[in-house]
This record gives sequence, structure tokens and C-alpha cells, in this order.
Amino acid sequence: MLGTVHDLIGGIGYYVVPFLLMITPIVFFHELGHFLVARACGVRIETLSIGFGPEIFGWHDRAGTRWKVAWIPLGGYVKFFGDTNAASVPDRATLASMTAKERFEAFPLKPLYQRALIVAAGPAANFVLAILILTGFLMALGTYVAAPVVNKVEPASAAAQAGFRSGDTILSINGALVDSFDQIRGFVWDRAGEKLNIMVKRDGKTLALAVTPKLTTVELAGGAQKVGLLGITGPTSLKQWKHVTYGPVAAVAEASSETWSIVATTLDHLWRMIAGSGNAKELSGVIGIAKLSGDIAAVSYVSLFRLAALISVSIGLVNLFPIPILDGGHLLYYGFEVVLGRPLGAKAQDVGFRLGLAVMVGLMLLAAWNDLVRLNLF
Repeated sequence: MLGTVHDLIGGIGYYVVPFLLMITPIVFFHELGHFLVARACGVRIETLSIGFGPEIFGWHDRAGTRWKVAWIPLGGYVKFFGDTNAASVPDRATLASMTAKERFEAFPLKPLYQRALIVAAGPAANFVLAILILTGFLMALGTYVAAPVVNKVEPASAAAQAGFRSGDTILSINGALVDSFDQIRGFVWDRAGEKLNIMVKRDGKTLALAVTPKLTTVELAGGAQKVGLLGITGPTSLKQWKHVTYGPVAAVAEASSETWSIVATTLDHLWRMIAGSGNAKELSGVIGIAKLSGDIAAVSYVSLFRLAALISVSIGLVNLFPIPILDGGHLLYYGFEVVLGRPLGAKAQDVGFRLGLAVMVGLMLLAAWNDLVRLNLF
């Protein structure tokens, strides 16, 4: 019994604490984006909550907004005046009986462009946060970059069969320039079985090689995953690594580029999953993120910042998906409003919200199942 309690307490310290330290600021920044733009547009804000469920503690500001922290730290919400709930479903009965002052402060009665700006501000805040984190990281620590040089070719690997040799410098993959060895992984991991055209430099000459990454099971911090591999290793000599430092402008530019790279990679993964060439088993959820954050924090809490940037971008991007109940779903409704010249009917919106909730619950359950399987709990 004592051993079980000890393991539980150790698990909380190892996984839960780093996860909360990472996810809470991300959620707060997202909701703060909605909050600031809404207040700038004159919307009365009833509640800003970090987490769901019963309140742990909270307070009212001068404008009457209730700021609170709730028990379930898996998200948050801003409840606007004129909405029935945190999903921003309009309270149609109350809207019909409002005074002129109340109508001015009600979110559902604001001009379309203001509602769109308020909704988009949450995801935008996540992208800004990621850029700020990465900018600070680059300015404080810089980064080490490994040249895209092949150190070793594994026998019988895809690279060996394609004719790669030790000492080859990879210049481009499918026309995209390669500046570091780490970039190669991003190109090939999700392209198992797909022919890639790679330009390499060998003995002063440029050669074109065609290679098809092999689907291989690898052990990552979040568990075992199947990815595409060429079968090559990168530089081992420090002479082929360089420490790059950044000033403010260069850091912002590099951070913005890295943020966009995360967005592009995520969208590429999603498209492959929808098209059937990806693997839904790679989808990870809260359990997987908590484990990953604990594993990374055990090595270095500084490294947790980079994971926080990745998670912030992912949350911002997912919220833009056109699924009713998410920010992107509201933007989708506003798109219909532009086309139709009026909001969608109440019944259509309600059905959309229910379908959106079902989709999100399904995805969360799938992600949780994948996480449990990777941890060998099922």
C-alpha cells in the first residue's frame, strides 16, 4: 500500500507538475487573446476561466469579470455577455429583451468583423506565444546546427540500396533545400514507402539519388512509433556542428520560421491521415503530452520551453480547424453568414455544435487510447 502511494506521489511530481507548468500559461495566453480583443471591442466579459469544472479560486476585476482557476486543467474559456455557455452559443431569449446598452455589450450582436477578430485572437495568441518563447530561447542560448552530412549508412537500409555513401552532403529533398541534418528527419518520417528525389554533393560533384524510406518502429520519449527512415546517421565530429547566436531581429525571424515549420508539418501529418497514407495511431493526447513533458523536464526544464512552443502552436492550429465548438467552427459559421447575408438558423447551429462536440470527444478518446497503448497499459 505504501509503495502504491509512493509511486502515485512520484508520478504526480514527475509527470503532472511539468505538464501543468507547461500547459497553464499556454491556455491562459489563448484565453487572454480572446479577452483583450473582446474588451477592445466593448464586449462585456462575464468569466475568464483557466480549466473546467468547479472553481478552485477566483476574483472579480473592476469591470465585473470573474477570473478563476478550475479543477480540470485541460483547457479554458471566456464567457461573453449574451452567450448561454462557454462554447459561445447565443442566448437568443435574453438577446431579444436586452436594453440598448446591453445590446452594445453583447458579443452575438457585435459586427461580424469584430466577432471574427475576437474568435481568431485566441489561436493568434498561441502563435505569438510560441514565437516569443522561441525568440527568447534563441537569444539566450542560441542553437547548435549539424551539417546535413552523412556519417554512416546502415547496411541493407533504404539509403544503402539507393547508393548513399559516408561523407555525402544532402543538398535538397524533393526540391526543398536542406540546411541541417535535423531537417532530413522532418522530410522522411511521414513518407515511408514514398519515393524521394535527393540531391547530394560527393567529391565536388552533385548527384541525384532516388530513395524510398522504410517504415520502421522507433522508441521515442512518447513511446514506440512507426516512422519512415533512410538508415543514415549524421555528423559525430564537433567540427561539423556550429553554435549560432541570434540578435533580436534574427531571433524573431528564425522563431517565426520555426513556428511556420511546425504548422506546415502538422498540416502535412493531418492531410496524410485524412488521405489514408498517415497513421491515426500516431495521434497523441493529454496522457502522451504529460509523459513527454515529464521525460523532458527530467533532463532539463529549459528544454520544456521548446516543447511549450510546439504545444502552443498545435493548440492554436487545432482551434482553427473548422469544427463547430472550436474557434474555427465559429469562423466557419461567420463564413456562412457572409455568404447568406444572415446568421445560420438556430437549429443548424445547434446541430453543428453537437456534431462538433461528438467529433472532439471521439478524437480525444482515440488519442487517449493511443497513449495508453504506447505505455503498454492495454
